[in-house]
Amino acid sequence: MNKRVMAKRDYYDILGIDKSAGGAAIKRAYRGLAMKYHPDRNPGDAQAIGKMKEINEAYAVLSDPEKRRLYDTYGHAGLQGFTQEDIFRGVDFGSLFEEFFGEGFGFGESMFDSFLGRRRAGGTRQPRRGADLRYDLTVNLEDVVFGKEEKIEISKVETCLACNGVGAKKDGLKECEACHGAGQLVTEQRSGFTVFRQITTCGHCRGRGKIIVHPCDECEGKGSVEKKKEIDVYIPKGADTGYKIRIEGEGEPGEDRADSGDLYVVLQVEKHPVFERHGDDIYVVKEIDLPQAALGGELHDIPGLEGGLKLDIPEGTQSGSVFRIINKGIPHLNDYGRGDEYVITKVVTPTDLSQEEKELLRKFEKLRRQRLP
Repeated sequence: MNKRVMAKRDYYDILGIDKSAGGAAIKRAYRGLAMKYHPDRNPGDAQAIGKMKEINEAYAVLSDPEKRRLYDTYGHAGLQGFTQEDIFRGVDFGSLFEEFFGEGFGFGESMFDSFLGRRRAGGTRQPRRGADLRYDLTVNLEDVVFGKEEKIEISKVETCLACNGVGAKKDGLKECEACHGAGQLVTEQRSGFTVFRQITTCGHCRGRGKIIVHPCDECEGKGSVEKKKEIDVYIPKGADTGYKIRIEGEGEPGEDRADSGDLYVVLQVEKHPVFERHGDDIYVVKEIDLPQAALGGELHDIPGLEGGLKLDIPEGTQSGSVFRIINKGIPHLNDYGRGDEYVITKVVTPTDLSQEEKELLRKFEKLRRQRLP
């Protein structure tokens, strides 16, 4: 027997709004429905919990411009492949309810997390991942042409190995007496048939559920120590100013042994005294004298990234003429091949002519005048 699949309801119908509704109207609609169907106001009502999940999802999609655009264009099919975390990412229900009802109101984030199963047993919050770090590294053009292994030294906070980040000696922790290990304090206030619940992080243990009674001698209870560390960084061929090199796990340590952050090494490529870079192409100015410009021929010792280059120029080359030498520029980042080198000629007028050279130029000038009409 084929099972009948229930089609998902339209998000606009769920919130009871028109498809042209703006952000403020979406918030108002969500507020009214959340007040009506919140599980704290409907204890034991499975239907209310289902309605609240439906309302949350509709708000999460319609309050996000990109998700709303996908939904308006393709319907529910536009969100296929989105996980629950993707749907709700970026929606701060805690701040939303504070905006509606004032700080400390008990709906908000705790309700949302309980639907998605994001809180630990006992209601304590998840420890935070460590912060990312940034290191600015100045390199020269040759470093990003050929690639280079570079050592950098950073001062960073690391998890204390003596206590493994706990901050206490062995058996140096005890359950927080204020929150009894929950990490949160819950207070309720009744007004008629309405129960207002306020959930706050326990200030005594800072949400950990435990307090330190015998601090670690190495880190003095902080759970971390500051150390200097040498890190190997590979500068890839073709990188440019602003390129970020991510080194996983070399940021600040996480809270309560959560994952460490990452280190981002940001490159600054110095200006080169000879070459000017444009993307993966380089430009160089080559000075030539009058006879070379007039007669043409082969130019020697043109500066190149890997040594001197040769270039044939035609007769009558003018100052400012540009010539291309293929595949002599910067390697393409994460790809095969490389850019080109462009040679800009600059015709230089001599200032230290000998008497014989002056006589030859006068003769040349005379011949040119005879040819001109």
